[in-house]
Amino acid sequence: MLQLLTFLVEKLSLLSKFKLFESSWSDAEDVDRQRHAHRCPATTVRRGDLLEVPRTLFTHYGIYLGDNKVAHLIPDILPVLTNDQKLISSVITNKRLILGCMYRCATVRVDTLEDFAYGSNILVNHMDRTMKSQALSNEDVAKRAEKLIGDIPYSLLWNNCEHFVTYCRYGSAASRQTEKFCECLKSIIRDQRSVIITSLLGFISIVSFGMAPATTLPTFLIPFTLWMAG
Repeated sequence: MLQLLTFLVEKLSLLSKFKLFESSWSDAEDVDRQRHAHRCPATTVRRGDLLEVPRTLFTHYGIYLGDNKVAHLIPDILPVLTNDQKLISSVITNKRLILGCMYRCATVRVDTLEDFAYGSNILVNHMDRTMKSQALSNEDVAKRAEKLIGDIPYSLLWNNCEHFVTYCRYGSAASRQTEKFCECLKSIIRDQRSVIITSLLGFISIVSFGMAPATTLPTFLIPFTLWMAG
């Protein structure tokens, strides 16, 4: 039992330090990002620049198109429900965003720099320091972004806003936020104590809710999958 408690404390500690879908910068880079983050007026950014702003659980990315406009990929359910462009172009609410994630529907849309930032500080081209590929010319970056404006399939792990901007600026889609999240999951799966924890929780659910497919199958299937994956 002590070993199980230790395991839970370790994983809770890991998750408390892990900001979901945040870029995997080192502590020194975090300090550097904060130092260089600023509210940048439109006059200080160039067409084709890569912009990033912090959100509650992740970092959001966009490509500056000039004239105070930013192209960015964002989940949105509304294009599935209506063709009213005026309604679609309104500011996306959290409900629209969450339903867009669930339905796997997104748009590359153009908003003002202020709406994109949503009150947060903006980093400009900070990813250039960590990407192995060299950035394309700013005009090529902007043209790539403009070609993708409109409805687009969405995947939280495989086609998110970071994939969009890295494809536009560096020629190939990548997401360090996704990589960090997957590494966190792998570390949990590799720890064989996960099998014990999930088995214990499964048996508790059987005792609480009785023998049924909804409780019995996960009790055996999930621990077996974790054991094989480990």
